[in-house]
Amino acid sequence: MSRLSGNVLVLNQNYEPLSVCSVKRAVIMLFLGKAELIEKNDGETIRSVRLCIPLPSVVRLGFYIKVPPKRVLLSRKNIIKRDGHRCQYCSATHLPMTVDHVIPKLYGGKDSWENLVCACIKCNNIKGNQTPEQAGLKLLKKPRTPNHITFLQRFVGISDDRWKQYLFLE
Repeated sequence: MSRLSGNVLVLNQNYEPLSVCSVKRAVIMLFLGKAELIEKNDGETIRSVRLCIPLPSVVRLGFYIKVPPKRVLLSRKNIIKRDGHRCQYCSATHLPMTVDHVIPKLYGGKDSWENLVCACIKCNNIKGNQTPEQAGLKLLKKPRTPNHITFLQRFVGISDDRWKQYLFLE
């Protein structure tokens, strides 16, 4: 794997986590003076004829970006990621997963973060067009809308321990 294809955490000027970008993009931002290096990647460097830049792990923008509240896209893939690929009825993780409406559409259930959960096919078939109570099932936890920080922490994954202090994990 190329050293330029890794991930770098990008912080706003006030150290708020903004996004994750490639090492290549982060090096370009450093070279152009648009970002500063906050955390290095274990002494590795990228060299050119005249320049040696430490391989970044965390960079901070040199200017503040006003960011509107970010929303995580509601999708089947993101519902399953939010729930950790765990059936929210039986807690199985090794089975093929689908998405279930807690309150079925038949009873006015919506396509929303608060009404969709990851479910194994067996539990989804048992539940059918019933509420969990009607089917004799209990949710492991109440489904919630993930926030942007949760998305960076769990969906993208923490590829570097140096990110934890910036993602409020310590």
